[in-house]
Amino acid sequence: MNQIDLAGRVVLITGAARGIGYAVAQRAAASGATLALWDKDADRLAEAAAFPGASSAALDLTDEAAVRDAARQAEERHGRIDVLVNNAGITGGNAPTWELPSAEWRRVVEVNLVASFLVCAAVLPGMIGRGYGRVVNVASVAGKEGNPNASHYSASKAGLIALTKSLGKELAGTGVLVNCITPAAAQTELFEQMTAAQIDYMRGKIPMGRFVDVGEIAALAAWLMSEECSFSTGAVFDITGGRSTY
Repeated sequence: MNQIDLAGRVVLITGAARGIGYAVAQRAAASGATLALWDKDADRLAEAAAFPGASSAALDLTDEAAVRDAARQAEERHGRIDVLVNNAGITGGNAPTWELPSAEWRRVVEVNLVASFLVCAAVLPGMIGRGYGRVVNVASVAGKEGNPNASHYSASKAGLIALTKSLGKELAGTGVLVNCITPAAAQTELFEQMTAAQIDYMRGKIPMGRFVDVGEIAALAAWLMSEECSFSTGAVFDITGGRSTY
């Protein structure tokens, strides 16, 4: 494992109780960071938040008041937030667009895109005021290419990519850098929301013939969270095993 220096940094991770979020938390802690971990699943979060000095908050990220309150508490507890990793997300199942319930379509967009906006809005002013920050948005290759039978998920991740690009340009002169990761599918618990046919489709699109490991995503996130990432902002970092090359 390459050693990334996050010593003294406070890293806030959403969707931190499992999967990619937990892998990022492990990598950040191993790099010396202090963690603020958010997730909706209070029981799993309590198990995950055993890192030394870590704080945790169980909340619905689509609730603006709850997000702002949790951000305030995290800053009071740790003194500041240096890094934000917007990782929380859901897939919402699979179906042709015209068969998806409108409530489910909206829920996926709310959790995957609107929630990231709300967390950014709560955390960015402090980063701007201190003249330093790193934001890493966990999007998806589906946001670049569009996956069939997953229009809600694909649209939400495309929106997160566009949010990254806009924020990167808005904040380019502030010391706050905003980038996103577009992984191919990682075999996490989100697969439980998908059909076997959808899972086979996603594997078949990857030239390397396997799903990405969450530790591989965490390794890329670790660099994006660090001071060594100093001249990339509004950028999209691919980790798809050769599926996407643009």
